[in-house]
Parts: sequence; structure tokens; C-alpha cells
Amino acid sequence: MLDQLFDERYLPEPLVQMARVSRPRRPRVVITGMSVLSPNGNTIQEFWQNTLEGKSGIAPITHFDASAYPSRVAGQIKNFEPRDFMDFKEARRMARCSQFAIACAKMAAQDAQLTLPVEKRDRVGVLIGTAVGGIDATEEGLRVMVEKGWNRVSPFAIGAAMPNAPAFHVSMTTGARGYLGTITAACASGTQTIGEGAELIRRGWADVMFVGGTEAGIFPVGIVAFSQMRAISTHYNDAPETASRPFDATRDGFVMGEGCSILVLESLEHAIARGAPIHAEVLGSSVASDAFDVVAPDPSGDGEVRVMKLALADAGVGVDEIDYISAHATSTVVGDNIEAKAIKKTFGERAFQIPISAHKAMIGHTLGAGGAIEAVASALSLRDQMIHPTINLNEVDAECAGLDLVPHTARSAHVETILSNSFGLGGQNACLVLRKFDT
Repeated sequence: MLDQLFDERYLPEPLVQMARVSRPRRPRVVITGMSVLSPNGNTIQEFWQNTLEGKSGIAPITHFDASAYPSRVAGQIKNFEPRDFMDFKEARRMARCSQFAIACAKMAAQDAQLTLPVEKRDRVGVLIGTAVGGIDATEEGLRVMVEKGWNRVSPFAIGAAMPNAPAFHVSMTTGARGYLGTITAACASGTQTIGEGAELIRRGWADVMFVGGTEAGIFPVGIVAFSQMRAISTHYNDAPETASRPFDATRDGFVMGEGCSILVLESLEHAIARGAPIHAEVLGSSVASDAFDVVAPDPSGDGEVRVMKLALADAGVGVDEIDYISAHATSTVVGDNIEAKAIKKTFGERAFQIPISAHKAMIGHTLGAGGAIEAVASALSLRDQMIHPTINLNEVDAECAGLDLVPHTARSAHVETILSNSFGLGGQNACLVLRKFDT
């Protein structure tokens, strides 16, 4: 089975042998806790119900006056109150992405039935991803300095802006004193934290890992810069729910979003010993570079092919075992077509039989949080045997034709193994393979 998956162009034979021989013997890692803050839901239940119903969380921007900008819509988190999760004074001293991370860490711990602060604190680690970190704090500090003078800048500005601040706050919130890290891999950040968090457990560095991604990247410079790149949607300001249109022939760019998702990973033995709920198993993961361009993906799709094949090798599964693909699919004119090409190259004829859907159609592109949010959706698909739809897909782009893109309506399906894709700026590619838990 695996012989049909690999060739010398992408993977050397020793890696295939490693996947065959050594991977099945390694320690198993499972997801025991999940949380989400997203434009279409602030709890797992709300998020999943709206996701299955195809409800968009994209609306006109309210964080600031965007009336003069080419793009005026975004996926904003609604009705989030930091004081529900932390002291008001503490919240004022941190960036919005850190507020999200604290909230999600507490919700994930509760879902995993972990009491905070955690026990055996030295054996609990934290690995959080973000693309831009506390850039809202940076922008605010610069605004105050220009408008009011240097002596009015907050002494907490640097601490709030640091990309590693969310990981620090999760560590403080949970009491975790083990491995602590931050991954800034653009749009692949959240996915990479899950894969690497699982590896840290397999290597024996931790029994429990808090992993995921957080992003609050809806800010004026970002909107303007992506508009100048012609990467962001500008044609659907009057119909925001339709602006994110992955794989659709009329798409004109992605929609900025914000969000957060943190998951609790554990070794299977540790989870069973404490009677933890188990949502899914992390079967394998991978990271690879396009080494092509800081913004544009490699038009050949070979970097994306390589990372998908690496993930399958790491998981020890073949193309015929993937039941569903959670696409990166941001709704950019170029990116969706290249991903479709890469899926066809990777899976061959099997590509046309696998359901593929794009969650970003409903919440926009949450950058470093996107992969983690999509991992939660994938775990819920495994739980409920349901695949969420790709909304706003009215006219499939010719380059994506033939693929089963699950337009408009969710469907029930037999789903045992899922491949989740994340492809980011800077040629940052990451993939995750999740499987329905079976003892």
C-alpha cells in the first residue's frame, strides 16, 4: 500500500522504510481537550452547530473605521468578554491574542477534565502558534507615541506585543512548567504546534501539552497591506457573508479573520490512567518548505505534495486510508488552484473520491490560529461522522473541477482518518493526520 504512495522525487526509500517499520511502535498521542473562539462560535457546541449549518461569521469590520479601505469586511469574534476569564486589570496589560489564549486554555482544560493549576507541573508543556502575535499592541504603542509623545507609551507595550506572550500566559494560567515554546510559521503555525506537541510527548519530554494557535490580526495596516498585495477580497464589501469563496471561480481573495483554538494533547497511557475523555488520535504530521517565494506558493504545487506525503508517511497510512481532507483553501485566486493541483498529484485518481471542504469560507483566514481551529473541526467530524460544507461555492474554478468539494450542505460520511492542510507565507507548509480513536 505504501509502495504506491512514494517515489524518489519526493521521499527517499529510507523514510518509507521508517514509516513502515518504526512508526507503528511509537507512543500514541491523543486529544483530550479542545476549545475555540471563532467568528461563528465562542464555544465548541456553538462553533460546530454553526459550522455544520454553514453559517458565516464574516461581517463589516467594527474594530476600527474601515470605510476608506478597499476591504471592509472580516471575521471578527463577537461577544467576547475578557473579564469572564481573567482580571480586568490583567486583561488591559496584554494583547487581544493573549486574552484569547487564556480563555481557550481554561476552556480546553475544563474539556479535558484537568484541574488548574495542573498536577505534575514539570511534565506539562505549552506550545502556541501565532503569525503576527500582539501586533495590535505594537500599533497602539506607535499611535500613542506619535500622537501624545514617547512618555505616554505604556510600560507594558513590549510585553504585550511579544509573539511568545500568548504561550507565557497559557503557561501561567495552567501552571505548566515544562516545555514552553512559540511557533511563528505564518498560516501553518497552529497546525505545526499540534504535530510538534505530539512529538514532544512521544520523545518523553511531557505527559501533557497545551497546543494551538491564537490570532487577533484585524488591524488597519494588515488590511491595507494585503489589499496592496491583491491577496484580500475587495469585491464583496456589500455582501460580507459571501466574501470568502474557496475554490469558487468568482473569488477575489481571502477575508481576514481572528480566532483561537487550544487543544490538550496527552500520551494515551496518561489519558487512560486518569480516565480522560478522548476526542481523536494524532496519527502523524509533517512540515516542509516550498523554498520558492516569500509570498507566492510554488506554482508546481510540489512543496504541498511533499508535505502531504511526508504526513502520510509519518502517520504510516496510504492514500486509500484518507476519508476526508480539511483544505487550507483561503479563497485566494492562486492558492486554491495550487492546492487542488497538489491534492490531485498526491492522491491520483483517489483525489476525486475524497470529500474536501474549506472551513475558511465561514470564518475567514485566522492566520496562525487557522490550522488549530480546523483541527478541532476535524476532530468533531470524527466524533459525529459529519463533514462540514464549503459555503459560497456556486461555480467551481476550472482548475479545481472534478474534486468533491462538499458545496453548500454538510453531509454524513464514514470518516476514520483525516488529512488537514495548512500552507503559509514564506513557503511554510504543515499537515496533520488525525484518526478516530480506537483502543
